[in-house]
Amino acid sequence: MNLLRPAAHRYRSTFLANRETCRLLTAVAAASSGICSFSAPLPLRPAPGSTCAFPRPFFSPSARASTMADDRDGAPPVRVSISSAFDSGNIRCDSVGKEPNASAAVRLSIVPDPHTELEDTSHMQSFAFRSVISAASDDDDDAPRTVRYVVTNAGDASFPSAWPGSTVFFSARYDPHAPDGNGDWVRVPDTSYDASAGTLSWSHAHGPRGSSVHFAYFPPYTYDRHLAFAGRCGALPAARTRSLGRTLDGREIDCVSAGTGKRQAWVIARQHPGESMAEFYAEGLLERLLAPAPGDDAAMRALREFTWHVVTNVNVDGSTRGHLRTNAAGSNLNREWDSSGDYEAPTLERSPEVYHILRDMDRTGVDFFADIHGDEELPFNFLAGSEGCENWGDRLQALHGAFHAEYCRSNSDMQQEVGYEPDEPGQGKTCICSNQIAIRFDCLAFTLEMPFKDCMSNPDSERGWSPLRSKRLGASLIDPVLYVQPHLRSKEAFWTNLPKEDAYVRPSSKY
Repeated sequence: MNLLRPAAHRYRSTFLANRETCRLLTAVAAASSGICSFSAPLPLRPAPGSTCAFPRPFFSPSARASTMADDRDGAPPVRVSISSAFDSGNIRCDSVGKEPNASAAVRLSIVPDPHTELEDTSHMQSFAFRSVISAASDDDDDAPRTVRYVVTNAGDASFPSAWPGSTVFFSARYDPHAPDGNGDWVRVPDTSYDASAGTLSWSHAHGPRGSSVHFAYFPPYTYDRHLAFAGRCGALPAARTRSLGRTLDGREIDCVSAGTGKRQAWVIARQHPGESMAEFYAEGLLERLLAPAPGDDAAMRALREFTWHVVTNVNVDGSTRGHLRTNAAGSNLNREWDSSGDYEAPTLERSPEVYHILRDMDRTGVDFFADIHGDEELPFNFLAGSEGCENWGDRLQALHGAFHAEYCRSNSDMQQEVGYEPDEPGQGKTCICSNQIAIRFDCLAFTLEMPFKDCMSNPDSERGWSPLRSKRLGASLIDPVLYVQPHLRSKEAFWTNLPKEDAYVRPSSKY
């Protein structure tokens, strides 16, 4: 059974009518420019203190531009229209000109997130946009047209060292509801980064007489897909979809709960909205839990042993706005799980997503926790544990080691040797989610990272790490969770009886 089979009705949030009205008004206001029309996916924010279902719209200074080059003298021999006016879109078209060996050269820039107070920066890295290419006149021939795309501010990104080895995705038939997540997204192999110029560039041969193509740092997981999937999960007898609260933009914080076991397993995904592979991961996990294949006894046992709580997208506002790491208020949610000095967190004003999730965790308790992310730099899947927490000792180290080893045995895309350098004892920051949960509930808690690049454990030159592989890694989570289940709350020194292949491996960022 596929929880994402095509449906006659798409789930949509109550504010979409408001957003479309604002988009039309903005287009009218910009029509006199003749070249650029601003048709942004306008961010919406409720009035201060409001939790209304119809938040009031406001105009963002980072509204997206759609730029058209015509056939005037000096213009390229094609019309080029660039737009990110869709869910998760992010780019600004700065200019369209000519370049040797190309019909057109398009200069682009990534739109930064709102300023983050705690980190005193404006994050940016991810992007997604649509390029429409058409002939400059009806008399033009039918030859394919190569367009060069250049992201001019790539050197100012949050992780510029991640660009070498990165390849952009493109899709000529983008379907946000493709059941496997992949659709026809493939990598652009000639993607290159010029460190001296700080530019990321690639070329694409568009079809004869024009074409429409989507490009992205990683394929988007749209809010429409999020709502449709949450609805399908909630319609199944084995699960219920509930709202833990509302975001600053008035969206629900959806949590899918399932199972009857006494152990509480929490999985949250996409605190950082640009890391869309995390939501594909959560989808894969829930598809296996709620619609297991015939003979999948592990999925059925997981529902008996655990009560699962899966928040498939923590940062729905940032995801829809096209942010990399922040919510509507510019908060990096993975730094909002505890106060830092004079900076109070979480709060309803800055981080209601964390506030509401943590409150529900306190209600249910937590025996197992996974925070799902994507990493721009390391080309591997890996876990980041709670080594720096005050309660890290033989028990948590053994649980982490056994879980990680079984995950590698369950899915060859997981590995143990490469990852973040662990914090020194007592140096773990409690404002980071997995550290806070490890200490607060004295449980196995970790951050799971997936690559934006290809996965060096199992390279795939065509797609690299992809939505489908993210889903499969999510489905594989059930096996290592069941493997360590007998020991999660054991008061015995169980680690003395574990096989040597389950020993904890201290990771290194060197590879």
